[in-house]
Amino acid sequence: MDHFTFEDMKKIKRDNLGDMVPLELFRTIRLIGLYQALPSNGKGTTLTIGRRIGEELGVNSVEELFELFENMKIGIPKIVKEDEKGMTVAVYDCFCEGLPVMEGKMVCDLEGAIMEGALTKLRGKRVSVREVKCNVHGDEYCEYEVRY
Repeated sequence: MDHFTFEDMKKIKRDNLGDMVPLELFRTIRLIGLYQALPSNGKGTTLTIGRRIGEELGVNSVEELFELFENMKIGIPKIVKEDEKGMTVAVYDCFCEGLPVMEGKMVCDLEGAIMEGALTKLRGKRVSVREVKCNVHGDEYCEYEVRY
């Protein structure tokens, strides 16, 4: 084996510390380690990483993807609009909620890319996902435009 899979990530054997890490650690990796340390706020990296993660999730429906988002504490996704061309997805309780507002900043591209990778694999053809609202930008929730 030369790479890890999502199934491998579920194999946790930490007798003392269990299966959770603090949100502060995740935020630090994402927003200091990637967003602040890499060129273009690490967007190319997070998009590549997110799409790959999404492809590996092995979900069989949008409902299953959204349930996984909630179970993994990524956020609580809800479809707010849907038609034959795509959908608009609001994500409540996102990892960025509570961070300082920085107008013009959108920091949840990884979550959108995870959704994009999973939906592309589910549909068998390219899906694009774009973050259009973010708590950090001052919005009430994070929101994504999904185009089929």
